[in-house]
Amino acid sequence: MRVVHIKNPEQREACLARLCAEAYGQEAGLAPLATFAGVLGVLFEQEAARLLALVDDESRPLALALLALDEAGQGMTVMQLADLSREAVAAPGLRLVGELALRAPLRVDAASADEEARFREAGIDRWFSGRDGVRIGLSKRHPATGVQDLPRTLTLDERSIVQSFKRDRAAFEDYKQRFVRGLERFPATL
Repeated sequence: MRVVHIKNPEQREACLARLCAEAYGQEAGLAPLATFAGVLGVLFEQEAARLLALVDDESRPLALALLALDEAGQGMTVMQLADLSREAVAAPGLRLVGELALRAPLRVDAASADEEARFREAGIDRWFSGRDGVRIGLSKRHPATGVQDLPRTLTLDERSIVQSFKRDRAAFEDYKQRFVRGLERFPATL
C-alpha cells in the first residue's frame, strides 16, 4: 500500500465527488455539493487543499482524504476522510491518516471520545481541548505546541455557497453535473 497525491484534474474531480458523497452519506441534502463546489472553486484554485488516497498494490483506491492548509501554510487539517474498501485492510481511512501523520504536519479534529481513540490508534498522540468540546490532535511533525499556536485552518462557508447556488442557477447546474459525472467516472486505479 502507498499514499497517492491526486493531481490529475479529472481524477481529482472524480475522487472529490466520491469523497463528498461517502463522507456526507445519502441524506445530506446540498452539503456534499456545496463542499465539492467550494473545494474545486476556491481551495484547489488557491492551492490550499490536497486530495490524497491510500491505494493497494494494484493501485486501487482504498481510502480518500481531503486536507486543507492553515493560514500560515505550516500545517494541514483533515477536512474529509472516507473508507472506500475494507477488504484489503481494516479501517483504511485511519491507515491513511497514520501514513500522513508520519510524513506531514497533520491536524485532526475529533468530535467524540471514540473519534479521538481511533485517531490515537492512527498515531496522532498530541491532544488539546478546542472550542465546543472538540478535541484537536496533532502529529509529531506539526510545529504547534498548543492550541494558542495553531493558525486558523482555511475552510469553506457552505451556507454562502448554497446561497450562491440560489442566485446563480447556471453555476448550480454546472457543479451538479460535474459532481454526477465525477461519481460516474470514479477511477478504478490511481
